[in-house]
Amino acid sequence: MNIEAGAAVVVGADGSASSLSAIRAAASEAVGRERPLRIVHAYIWAALDVAGGPAADGPPGIGMRADAERILAEALLEAEKTAPGVRATTALVEGAPAPVLLRESRTAVLLVIGDRGLDGFRSLLLGSVALHTTTHAACPVLVVRGQVRTSGPVVVGVDGSAGSASAIGFAIDEAARRTTGLTAVLAWGAFDAVDQKDTLPLVYETGALKDEEHRVLSESLAGWAQRYPQVAIEQELVRERPAAALIERSQSAQLVVTGSRGRGGFTGLLLGSVSQTVLHHANCPVAIARTPSAD
Repeated sequence: MNIEAGAAVVVGADGSASSLSAIRAAASEAVGRERPLRIVHAYIWAALDVAGGPAADGPPGIGMRADAERILAEALLEAEKTAPGVRATTALVEGAPAPVLLRESRTAVLLVIGDRGLDGFRSLLLGSVALHTTTHAACPVLVVRGQVRTSGPVVVGVDGSAGSASAIGFAIDEAARRTTGLTAVLAWGAFDAVDQKDTLPLVYETGALKDEEHRVLSESLAGWAQRYPQVAIEQELVRERPAAALIERSQSAQLVVTGSRGRGGFTGLLLGSVSQTVLHHANCPVAIARTPSAD
């Protein structure tokens, strides 16, 4: 997917506290990326046979459309307060939230959503909207959840796949903008005892497998230090389950990044078990990076 030079950071707004957190994060991302910010509120009044005008028993200007416009105005104010100088616009778009966000993602550089919401973006933490959006968006998705921090590293899951490579690129770029370090984590060999006995090839002794995974981690990061000399890169090779490793490190991270799909230690990263578990339980914002040919 080719992103236009003027492509925006897009954020969903619904007036909830979670949405306002997403607005703040999106405004900071837009300024850091030198991109415009597009704030979108989705509505489905026509589908629900609900009028978008003022309430029948209320004065003009009161009603669902007025509420939607108020939500967008408050979101715009929050964005401008968070990141002075942000080039922000608002859009009131008819349609169900997930399809609206997916359409917006086709021309966005980044899509930002909150972990739970109200109205047009209800139950965003892996409810139908968030699950569908993070699975099928055409651009990276940042889910703002847990503790929002300005300290701590950016953490990225590594497994040597194309999805992992995209995640590394996204993560180190974020680390550079946030002026922090990058922690690259490859989790290996963490199987239940019966699984390990039944599925681990006999030719792979533990030491040989560890050496191979260390090679994958090192090769995955090769060249990035030269491209981003300002970012301190820490490599962690750990023998535990990938989701558990990332969730543990989310306790002190600014951001956790996973790829859109993976293999090896991060099999099925297109919202497979690892990504879903991290999105449910991470204690900081989570970004799902995309491979250029994803979906």
